[in-house]
Formats: sequence, structure tokens, C-alpha cells
Amino acid sequence: MPEAADLLTPELRQALHQELHARPPQALVAPLAVTHWVQWIDEAERAASRQYLSELMAGAGLPAPAPEAAFVQAELDAFTLRWELHTEYVAWTVTRVLSAEELVAFGHGEPPTAAEGVPAAWRRGMPGTPLTGVHLWALPRPRGDTAPLLRQLFGEQGVVTGSRVISHSSDLHTDLRLRDDGCVRVLVLAGAAGADAVTPRRLGRLVQRVLEIETYRMAALLGFPVARRVSRWLAEGEAELAALAEAVGQARRADEPALLDRLTQLAARLESLYAGTHARFSATAAYDDLVRQRLMDIAEVRIEGMQSLRDFMERRLTPAMATCRSTDRRQAALSARIARVGELLRTRVEVEQQQSSRELLAAMNRRQGLQLQLQSTVEGLSVAAITYYVVGLIGYLAKGAHGLGWPLSVEVSMAAAVPVVALIVWAGLRRLHHRIVDTDAPPPASKEK
Repeated sequence: MPEAADLLTPELRQALHQELHARPPQALVAPLAVTHWVQWIDEAERAASRQYLSELMAGAGLPAPAPEAAFVQAELDAFTLRWELHTEYVAWTVTRVLSAEELVAFGHGEPPTAAEGVPAAWRRGMPGTPLTGVHLWALPRPRGDTAPLLRQLFGEQGVVTGSRVISHSSDLHTDLRLRDDGCVRVLVLAGAAGADAVTPRRLGRLVQRVLEIETYRMAALLGFPVARRVSRWLAEGEAELAALAEAVGQARRADEPALLDRLTQLAARLESLYAGTHARFSATAAYDDLVRQRLMDIAEVRIEGMQSLRDFMERRLTPAMATCRSTDRRQAALSARIARVGELLRTRVEVEQQQSSRELLAAMNRRQGLQLQLQSTVEGLSVAAITYYVVGLIGYLAKGAHGLGWPLSVEVSMAAAVPVVALIVWAGLRRLHHRIVDTDAPPPASKEK
């Protein structure tokens, strides 16, 4: 693998340096409206989204973005367009200044959105699957009671959060309820006078973080339905493993192959499930961390009588994230338990195989002993048979020799030859037997000096 120094080309060094300046916040001044759309994309839709942006900019008479651009900000006639490409999603953000007439009419009827300046065909043609949308308004903070404005914007239903942000100079409100247009509503009441005046950069950072909170929240929650679906399978898998573990303890030798097959199939199903969900759960954990970090960044202080956005998130998002983490841990724990039961079953099979091997060796030893006994018997019979035939030949020789003057009779000669011939035959057979055994035996191991 190449070292980091080998990879550090001037182009890469420039890209790494510019990463600190990627996706900078806009400098925003109230009153304004922001609409934020997030599209969930796959690899093919990444390229399609970049191509779609190029076509929109060409239609507006603007130069096309760089081929590898992940962030584009363009000033159009009626609004500012921001395009941000991420690993799993692309964000389209439209910002426009509210006119004096719109500001006066705000709170009376349906509020004007930044999307009103965007051609409807633009929204319909965006590649990807809609993940979330946000309509955000940043208005100068009024001196009087804001309750009528909140009721008009958010309605009477649901819980409206309220907190002080930007060093108590501004208020942040939302109910995180999805409207018919697929967007949630957020209201920022920014300090506009005196010590409470909010600089454009600080307001831009606040808006960016609020939009990121909603985006990361929805991305994190994508793991929740996966966790609920996996939990049902895990319950079945845990029950099946418990039954298998009990069966292993009571199984006979003939049952072990079937048990091992069931265990292997369970392990294969779990690994397939784990491979398909672990990446989603890891991404969920990462998005959850980002949500918590952005909530810390905006440094909320709860408005009396209202929940802060952080409290609202923790009471509803935390249980879902805990379910995802628990499900991921259950998958890992079930995999470890399957491995332990499999090891137990394999150990049992190995012990039984060793016992079978010992019994086989004992049987072979017994057969070898019987073969040695039989061999000894055969050797004895062979000595007798060979001696008989050799003595018979000696008898024929004695008859001929007796006619030539041999002093001993044929019977005496044969009787005298029996022990000598038997001894010679026995010694010869023993020597031949030892020679065969020495040839088949493995050579002795040489001693290391």
C-alpha cells in the first residue's frame, strides 16, 4: 500500500486544504425566506443530479459547474440557488428576500415561501427520492407578543418548540410537522437593533445548522424501519438458536449432521442480513452524532413555557436511535452465539471421532494379535510340512546309500534327520519373517547432533 506521502500530490493537497472551506454559510439578512429540498440518491442519480444542475444553469444563462463539483452557489434573477452533493443525498436550497409588502402581510394567510420563485418544473425534475423539505423564514424579531404569529404559522395542533439562540439575540421556533407540500416549517426571529443585532454571517450559520439538523435527523431515522424489521427476524433467529443449543446437548451421533446443517443455514441467513443492514446502522449512528453536534452548535436556551428543539429531539429521536444501536448489537451477539454453539457441536463431533479412532485402533490391535497367533500356527504347520517332505527325500537318499554300504538303516537315518531338518527349517522361516518385517517398518528417525 502506498504511503501517504506518495499520494500527496499538489492537486490532492489543494483539495484537502479547500475541504475546510467547502459549503460555506451564506451571509443572510432578515427578512428572507429559505426553502430546502433534500433528495436521496444512488450512484446513477448522483451523476443525473449534476447533469440536471448544469441544464438549469445553462437555461438561466450561467456557466456550467465543474465536472467534479460538490457545491455550487448561483445568483439567479429571483433567488439564490445552492446545490450540495453529499454521499447519500443532494440538497437544493433556494433563498430570496421578502418584499416589504410580504413582510407586512406575514402572519395573515398562507406565508410566502422561497419556493414561489422557483419554476414548478424544476422541483418535479430533481433526480432522486424526496427525503425532507424545509420552509424557513428569518424575520426581524418584533417587540410585542409573538404568540399570534406562531399560531398563524404553525397552527393550534402539535408542539411548537421555542428557544433563544445567537447569544439570546434571536428566537428559533418549529413544530417539525410535515405539511401537505412535503416540508416542515421553521421560524427564526432575528435581533435587528442595538446590542441584539445579528450579523449576516451569524444568521447564515444558524440557518445552515438548522437545515442540517432536519436533514441529518431524517437521514438518521432511515435506520429505524430497518431496525424494526430486523428485530422480528432476530427474535425468530434467537428462538431457533436456543432450540438448536438444547438439541445439541441431547443429540445422538446420527443427529449431528442435520444439526450442523441447520446451524450453518442460520449462520448464513444472519450474515446475509448483517451485510445488508450494518452499513445502514453505521450511517444512522453517524447522522445521529451530527444531529447532536449541530444542536450543541446552536447553543439553545429554552424559552419559558416551551420546549427547546434539543429537548424535543432527544425525547423522540433518542428512542429510535437506541433501537437501531440495540438491533445492531443483537445481530453481533447472535452471530457470536451461533459461533459458540457451532464450536460446541464441532468439539463434540471431534471427541466422538477421536473415540471412534481409538476403538478402531483397538480393534486393529486385536486383529493384529489374532493374525500373529494365526501366523505362528501357520509357521508351526509349515515347519512340520517342510520337515516331513525333506525327511522323505532324505529317506530316498538313505535307501540308495544303504545299498552302497551306508551303515545305518533307512528308518534310523530318517529318524536322526528329523530334529536337524526341523531346526534348520524353523530357523530359516524365522529369519525370512524378520527380514520381511524389517523391510516394511519405517526407517528410524535420525538423531540431531
